[in-house]
Amino acid sequence: MSLLVTGGRGLVGSAIEADLKPTHAELELMDLDAVETYLKANNVSKIIHCAAKVGGIKANMDQLGAFFYANTIINTNVLEGARRSGVEKVVSFMSTCVFPDDATYPLSPDQVHNGEPHPSNYAYAYAKRMLDVQSRAYRDQYGCNFVTVIPCNIYGPHDNYDLENSHVIPALIRKCETAIKDNTDFVIWGSGKPWREFMYSGDVAEVATWVLNNYDSPIPFIMSPDEEVQIATIAQSIATVMGFNGSIVYDNSYPDGQLKKPSDNSVLKTCMPNFEFTSIQDGLTKAIDWYKENKKDIRS
Repeated sequence: MSLLVTGGRGLVGSAIEADLKPTHAELELMDLDAVETYLKANNVSKIIHCAAKVGGIKANMDQLGAFFYANTIINTNVLEGARRSGVEKVVSFMSTCVFPDDATYPLSPDQVHNGEPHPSNYAYAYAKRMLDVQSRAYRDQYGCNFVTVIPCNIYGPHDNYDLENSHVIPALIRKCETAIKDNTDFVIWGSGKPWREFMYSGDVAEVATWVLNNYDSPIPFIMSPDEEVQIATIAQSIATVMGFNGSIVYDNSYPDGQLKKPSDNSVLKTCMPNFEFTSIQDGLTKAIDWYKENKKDIRS
């Protein structure tokens, strides 16, 4: 009996210990028959499903149809393949983008389907919402122990550093490196005033493994730390770690988005009362060290 991690070479999957982490060439998740065959051949008993077609806000806006189609098919195939193959447990990763654009804060699981997601990434958000729907439907009809998790912003080793597709922390690391190399200002999009939750990938992996072994509720499990961090603080911390001594400039021609987006991590705190989150300073140092050591081979 073995544990399979989909997306096992990505940001989260790479941090999870597992028996099987197939490459795209080894397992085509867009092919249901291939998924079922692989699961049976490898006697898979549990799955942590991290694989997805992902990107930053620009990629989400430019590829609405492609993001919806790919993620819907991948998610459907993983869960249906798991059902057909008799997999005992599946933990699937959703995203905070599943919440309605007009959700109240802190974000809580009961709000997931209460309204339209933000228009910038509605296609990806709806595809991720369907993980919750399919998991509950399979639980109700077939008795499948399929659960979902909703992580906040994740960062760490094996991130995507492509400026067209990356999220905020890897984008800032790339921009800071460029500013150092070109002796220019470190330019941040927006005012730097918004606050966001960031969770180190190793912490996410640890919580996901706990969920796999201990959490069997159909209610999505929110993963987030105890505090939000201001974007300006993130930028300054990156500059300090990377040794940038120039000017940090905020380009207010770019929108900030919402000022705060806190989520409700009370279930995590109740279930894992002694869990210690990696500090943003330590996490950024680890992420930047990994980037410097691997930048020739990473996604950029």
